Amino acid sequence: MTKLSLSALLAIPFTLLTVSPLSAELSFQDEEGRYVDVLIDGKTATRYMYAHDTSDEQRHHETYKPYLHVFDAEGKGPITKGPGGRYTHHRGIFIGWNEIGFKGETYDRWHMKGGDIVHQKFIGKEVVDDAAMFTSQTHWLVKEGEPILEEERSTRVTEGGEGVRMIVDFHTKLEAKYGAVSLKGDPEHAGVHYRPANEVKLKKTVYLFPQEGDDPRKVEDLRWVGETYVLNGTRHSVVQMNHPENPKGTRWSAYRDYGRFGAFFQKDIPEGGELVLDYRFLIIDGKLPEREVIEKEWKGWVEKE
Repeated sequence: MTKLSLSALLAIPFTLLTVSPLSAELSFQDEEGRYVDVLIDGKTATRYMYAHDTSDEQRHHETYKPYLHVFDAEGKGPITKGPGGRYTHHRGIFIGWNEIGFKGETYDRWHMKGGDIVHQKFIGKEVVDDAAMFTSQTHWLVKEGEPILEEERSTRVTEGGEGVRMIVDFHTKLEAKYGAVSLKGDPEHAGVHYRPANEVKLKKTVYLFPQEGDDPRKVEDLRWVGETYVLNGTRHSVVQMNHPENPKGTRWSAYRDYGRFGAFFQKDIPEGGELVLDYRFLIIDGKLPEREVIEKEWKGWVEKE
């Protein structure tokens, strides 16, 4: 997959579950050094948490990696998880591997032991053609501060259509500028994942797969996985879509009642090489659409780029 410019990423077509034109106004609100919000019609839709504060142990724990919160339909609060709670390192939409090989050592950038992922700067931030997009440059560090990887992480937010409130595209480029890197681990502790808020009702979490009977423990390279979960009596759903140009051999962790799920693979990046990844998240109020509807959305995403 070739590198795309900011303007090219903003121009990527997307399908909707409606024929009506988009009418929402998208904008940014940046609390400098802390987080940047994407607003839809003045309501917070997503919040990219990018602070890095080592002033004390608690703040360091809270800010050792960037992640993306997804907010409820009213923009009043996140429906994804932040620090603390069950598995504090699970946060919103996030990326990491628990076994990163680099210069003969192994590093954990899932549990965030012995080093941080640190936002460096924003490369771009634009609203174009009903899409809001920003790109964050991050460094994946060893404890002493040496970079393992350099990352350009782009988030693209658009209004959804009938049945889908919002579309979040996650695009990242990981560059091995400082030596060869191996990304390893297992589906429970590596990859790109989504984590609902800690208050999720455990017995009401349900997963949906492209075909009846699909077992994510056995079937590789599922095109998408859907999840519905309940917070404070309100049902929310999300679909994570896997682009066919992502690495093959992808396995999904999609069975935990607390709702953390996502796509995992193992990959070696040679020195000077790069890895580009694309995932799409459909954010849905209420229950999941039927499989046929989700499949149509997936095909529209991958066939019209």
